Amino acid sequence: MISIDLEEFDLPLEYGIQIPLTEQLQLSLKGMEHLERLLNKYNVEATIFTTAFWAIHYKDYMKKLSAKHEIASHAYWHSDFSKEFLLSSKLELEGITGKRVKGFRMPRMQSVDDGLLKKAGYLYNSSMNPTYLPGKYNNFFKRKNIYVENGLIHLPASVSNTLRIPLFWLSVKLFPTFLYNYLCKKILKKHDYVLIYVHPWEFADLSNYKLPNYIKNISGEKQCDKFEKILSYLATLGSFSTIGDYLDSVGYGKESI
Repeated sequence: MISIDLEEFDLPLEYGIQIPLTEQLQLSLKGMEHLERLLNKYNVEATIFTTAFWAIHYKDYMKKLSAKHEIASHAYWHSDFSKEFLLSSKLELEGITGKRVKGFRMPRMQSVDDGLLKKAGYLYNSSMNPTYLPGKYNNFFKRKNIYVENGLIHLPASVSNTLRIPLFWLSVKLFPTFLYNYLCKKILKKHDYVLIYVHPWEFADLSNYKLPNYIKNISGEKQCDKFEKILSYLATLGSFSTIGDYLDSVGYGKESI
């Protein structure tokens, strides 16, 4: 399962760098267009977690994406969260795509109340990276595979079997491709699925932004080339699926949960 966090490119704000909102939106659009070409080349049906704010600015494009990919909520804004927007972001995306939004992922993989998600009508929550990242979160001892709790399906991002090495966007950037592919293969062999996530802005050129080198040095074409090698390898191991379709296939997609 390839999942994509489509949002305003607000990462520079975390480093005290001001960037116009229009540029935040447009850079993610450019990256998404690059990423979409890769998805089409390998016939990948992905799950796109998008902020309602981004989707509102590109309604036609979002509707086009929804024809092939699953659209899920990434809150209303990426840098401003209020619990009342759990429902409004869902309704906004459903109005744009004409399809039900089943999934939610909290920006920056932060925790979110299950009860509020359930009340808003979500079926699943994919807001946890079950590993330890200094200064971000400590989920090392949390459950790392699909489980049901508080009437909600939880899908943590994939981590390696023993050391819980995360297979998230930074791993795609920083790990040698052979190592990343090897970890995916081991996880698939043991758990039947692997769930990874990336951001569209990674596939745009970030070289002119004053960001840490480990973020910007591999971006744009370099990131496209690296991710294509990963997709090409994963295609030999199994089939790509949206989160919603996978849940249905293994019996988790029932409304009675």
